[in-house]
Amino acid sequence: MSGLSKKRKATTGLYDRNKTYLLEEALDILKKTPKAKFDETVELSINLSLNTKDTSQVIRGTAILPHGTGKNIRTLVFCKQEDEQKAKDAGADFAGSDELINKVAGGWCDFDVAIATTNIMREIAKLGRVLGPRGLMPNPKTGTVTDDIAKTIKDVKAGKMEFKMDKQGGIHAGVGKISFPKDALSENIKQLINAIFSSNPSLNKPQIVKSMVLATTMGPGLKLDPTEFRK
Repeated sequence: MSGLSKKRKATTGLYDRNKTYLLEEALDILKKTPKAKFDETVELSINLSLNTKDTSQVIRGTAILPHGTGKNIRTLVFCKQEDEQKAKDAGADFAGSDELINKVAGGWCDFDVAIATTNIMREIAKLGRVLGPRGLMPNPKTGTVTDDIAKTIKDVKAGKMEFKMDKQGGIHAGVGKISFPKDALSENIKQLINAIFSSNPSLNKPQIVKSMVLATTMGPGLKLDPTEFRK
């Protein structure tokens, strides 16, 4: 416990919990905080003042992080037999139709992103009750329903990610690992925030963003100034 206490003391001495930081300042602080025994994820959390029940105010979209997330993304592709090999050659971890659909219907979800070709959507409709609550259901709006399997898999593996407002009006996303160079983290974060702000006209009103916080998995949460990212 003494070691943990020293770590907390060293961390709290680096920042002011009541202060709002510019992105570069926040990253400098996170880089200086005592490290965990694993490569922590840098996480961005945005709290929005929106009516989550109003469909016109839903915030959802995708962003391609230029430096990836640092995570090995396991992709599953629902496709007809003639496209299975194409999907596997493009890097899909799992690909198939009936057998894979039945496996997922039984509750198996050991993957991070599900992709589907347009000609199999009717067959996987029943998987909505399994994949929907987990945010894994293929959706044309996020580009995961496609006939360009190779490009979609490449984008996902390279750092394409989906963001979606939760029922509390929050958006939470990993933007890289603390081991990433500072410039890489900065570019990833700016790319994601730009995609979020561009996804819905509602976000053009400054008062909509209640708070924006950057943190590592085990580290402190640092408040960011949302006005830094507005055009």
